[in-house]
Amino acid sequence: MTYQTILFDQDAGVATITFNRPDKLNALNHEMLVEFEDALEKVQQNPDIRVLLLTGAGRAFIAGADISEFLKFGPLEARAFARSAHETGFILEDLEIPVIACVNGFALGGGLEMAMACDFIYAADTARLGQPEINLGIIPGFGGTQRLSRLVGKGTAKEMVLTGRMMDAAEAKTLGLVAQVFPADTFMTECRKVAQALAAKGRVSVRAAKQAIDRGFDLDLKNACLLEVDVFALCFASPDAHEGARAFLDKRPPKFL
Repeated sequence: MTYQTILFDQDAGVATITFNRPDKLNALNHEMLVEFEDALEKVQQNPDIRVLLLTGAGRAFIAGADISEFLKFGPLEARAFARSAHETGFILEDLEIPVIACVNGFALGGGLEMAMACDFIYAADTARLGQPEINLGIIPGFGGTQRLSRLVGKGTAKEMVLTGRMMDAAEAKTLGLVAQVFPADTFMTECRKVAQALAAKGRVSVRAAKQAIDRGFDLDLKNACLLEVDVFALCFASPDAHEGARAFLDKRPPKFL
């Protein structure tokens, strides 16, 4: 597929998908969802890709859904659009490799919802985040009422969704929505440093860590810890576990598969 609304790049185990409608602040429309899902499938099928970065061209990550499309929507069209976005979010969430949302600017509405489907969010110090759908007479429809409350707590999620206010990156980090904040002028350089470090880690252990956290999140503590025991043990099916131990004892960098 030839992309019109995104850019796809791959280098040294790190893939980058850039939302590329800068004149529309990368507003999310049907075409972008289709292209984004196609790119995610390429990532999923390529064993050479060990980390995925998402970012946006220009002043936005994704500044929300393309509101011009809303004028054509009735309930059935709105439901189909939301279901399509959810399916894309689940594909993103289910990737076995680490996925970092690199929020370089506005991440509003559907943009924040896509970012929250990633493993974690890094933000430039100039970024602005929020769920402003209430100001349009609707609610978040791409997972915002659900993922947001799981990340920041029910009360804070309600305050953000009901007021529709935007917050800066510093406040988002305080709330636990954003993992790290970097200066805008070095932002993608810092994100890529982390991505390259993750790409050098053992593929099996990275996948296992993601699975243990994701699958254990909704379990009670005892069963979640039992899950961790099993996933920990399975790590030793990979030579990486012994290589990591040998490298530590030999005081040298490990050479993971």
